[in-house]
Amino acid sequence: MVRTARTTSTAAAMAAVLAAAALGLAPHQAQAAPARTTAAVPAASQAQSGVTFHDIPGSGGITLKGNVFTPAGAGAGAKYPLIVLPTSWGMPQIEYIAQAKKLADSGYVVVSYTSRGFWLSGGQIETAGPADIADVSAVIDWALASTPADAAHIGTGGVSYGAGISLLASASDPRIKAVVALSGWADLIESIYSGRTQHLQAAALLGGAGFLTGRPGPELQQILGDFLGSKLDREPQMIEWGKKRSASEKVDAINANGAAIMLGNAWGDTIFPPNQYAKFFEKLTGPKRLEFRPGDHATAEATGLLGLPNDTWTNAHRWFDRYLKGAANGVDAEAPVQIKPRSDGGYEGYADWKSVGDGGAEKVMLSDSEHLFTGIDSGANGGIVMLSSLLDQIAQAPPIASIPLLPRAFAAVWQSPRYEEERRIRGTVGLHTTVTSSKSDGTFVAYLYDVGPLGIGKLISNAPYTFHGKPAGQPFGVDLELFSTAYDVPAGHRLAVVVDTVDPLYIEHNPTGGQLTFSSPRTDPSYVSVPLREQ
Repeated sequence: MVRTARTTSTAAAMAAVLAAAALGLAPHQAQAAPARTTAAVPAASQAQSGVTFHDIPGSGGITLKGNVFTPAGAGAGAKYPLIVLPTSWGMPQIEYIAQAKKLADSGYVVVSYTSRGFWLSGGQIETAGPADIADVSAVIDWALASTPADAAHIGTGGVSYGAGISLLASASDPRIKAVVALSGWADLIESIYSGRTQHLQAAALLGGAGFLTGRPGPELQQILGDFLGSKLDREPQMIEWGKKRSASEKVDAINANGAAIMLGNAWGDTIFPPNQYAKFFEKLTGPKRLEFRPGDHATAEATGLLGLPNDTWTNAHRWFDRYLKGAANGVDAEAPVQIKPRSDGGYEGYADWKSVGDGGAEKVMLSDSEHLFTGIDSGANGGIVMLSSLLDQIAQAPPIASIPLLPRAFAAVWQSPRYEEERRIRGTVGLHTTVTSSKSDGTFVAYLYDVGPLGIGKLISNAPYTFHGKPAGQPFGVDLELFSTAYDVPAGHRLAVVVDTVDPLYIEHNPTGGQLTFSSPRTDPSYVSVPLREQ
């Protein structure tokens, strides 16, 4: 577990170092340069914009390590729109340096800072708690006093942790007029505890990276220990902790403040799955935009952090230009929901999230009862955090399984007929079924596969489900949303629904000797509802 976290954290840090190297910045300069000192950047860069490194006062008296990009030739009395970028989980202040420079070159003051508790910033990791949100306001205060920032035109943004903090800050600080939240979360509980199931690899990765690059506070250590230790007696406290860190719980305040919100995420994000962003987007009443693309956590934005061409960052700049500068660039006239399927297709625009499956839902009936033993991995699984969906993004190679060879003692399998025409799945697949368990507790994972002529299934989506305290031997109904996606099933293929009880992505709660039966009562048939794009 620690080795995985170390590898991923190192890779993320290397991406930031490479971005700094592209601008002529060595890592030690980024950490050690004295306040208000221009770093050694190439002459061409200095001719466009300059960067300085600062100790910025955070909330509660701590010091945040930050940097400032200022437009070239900023004269006395000149004012520019301000963008504040809190860093991602485990990342130092140089994370956004390539994008910050581009923004400054186009006329922004950009302040980026290492989030509290990480690297050389003070304090402890509060996991987007009240102190982190107060830090955003403190950085804005400092920027207005120390840079040529315009108090009437302020935006925030970031990737992952920076995205979550930025959204939460827009609920508490009405000065924020625009937010770009990329690969973030709006509902922390639904992100890592969906289906009442701990997302093991995601939580372990975040926890490991936190210990490697920062100083987790006592509350985070307690919550992480309770979460990974499956301490159900602490479940109410864990949920309450997560709600306090969820923008979905503060959507009324966000709407009242009126910031223009742009959300971006990847279909296969194994840290913050896309469903929770889509639900949050529908609750927003101000200017808003939702973008989904192939990939895993933060992989859709990664090349942009290196200064390379990147659709996500291009649209982020357009969003800031429209709502901080008033530029008539047309981004507000485009369909608010922009999605890119996991196939080779281009972008598709929709008026809202509900319209994504505008072709209606097709039901795959699960008419045959299936019985399986728990606690054994059948071979169907959701892959590896941060890797499997990246392979899908780059090579359209999602996790696969040989559907005919799945052991039926440990996997329930239903298949549709072969389709004569392509099926374009768009949105959130739903499972409705009846479960009978021989034990009062249990976990199962549902998968949807695209099955080719040879029986090889490519994973379309999945989701876990855990129950506690159910009377043994008594059937109960289950409605489970799989993680949202956009996937094209070729003609000649079929869909397969697979359910098993073990997946390395999740913590399972199956007692020894447990058995599950999935049935389809005549009065309440079981099915999978598959949303389709209109042909």
